[in-house]
Amino acid sequence: MKFKILTVALLFVAVCAVAQDERPQMVPEMTEIWDPEVPVITPGETPADAPSDAIVLFDGVDIDREWTNGDGGPVGWKVADGCVTVERGAGIIQTKRAFEDFQLHIEWRSPAEVVGESQGRGNSGVFLQKRYEVQVLDNYNNRTYRNGQAGSLYKQHAPLVNACKGPGEWQVYDIIYTAPRFNEDGTYFTPPTVTVLHNGVLVQNNSKLRGPTEYIGIPEYSVEKHGADVIQLQDHGNPVSYRNIWIREL
Repeated sequence: MKFKILTVALLFVAVCAVAQDERPQMVPEMTEIWDPEVPVITPGETPADAPSDAIVLFDGVDIDREWTNGDGGPVGWKVADGCVTVERGAGIIQTKRAFEDFQLHIEWRSPAEVVGESQGRGNSGVFLQKRYEVQVLDNYNNRTYRNGQAGSLYKQHAPLVNACKGPGEWQVYDIIYTAPRFNEDGTYFTPPTVTVLHNGVLVQNNSKLRGPTEYIGIPEYSVEKHGADVIQLQDHGNPVSYRNIWIREL
């Protein structure tokens, strides 16, 4: 009996060995994915130029086509020389369209005449989904708290480096944003994440936000379940200018 069991076991091992030898060998084509084909777009002539799949939010001429004030009325900021400039007291401006995940290109300039220091010098901000601020500030030879300077996710993440140009020079933010997803109870399932290149330099590397931007208080205490929402530019009382604003929905 033991002999029969041993014989069967040996035959089983032999069959398995043959079966393994007969398995097809991997070839390159087995891991090649052809469909669906990757969409074709036309890139801009330079990294600053909008690619063919972008929505141009401001072309230097018509601000009211894509923007409104906080009440849904006309923009109260000044448009001249290919840019739009904060008018003190006019309040924020915001896009007419709502966005979720996106790549945003925006160029900004602090005033050439230096007035004030710390947070009082060339202050504005880009609010993603009107809740999460990428700080705009003149930090060229102007020290302030590290999580409130240019390129910071205000009061949450300091920039990796200070890449500011001098007052009156045009600067660039390229922002890649992934919107949060929520649990049923309104808490984050996945938090919002932000990558920022300031003048071509990485200053935020897939940084995770704890909650909406707060000037006073702890951000996660004010988390509010939301979907797609607008982009806002802040009126902080300084005549900061913006130009060449475009966005790609991801």
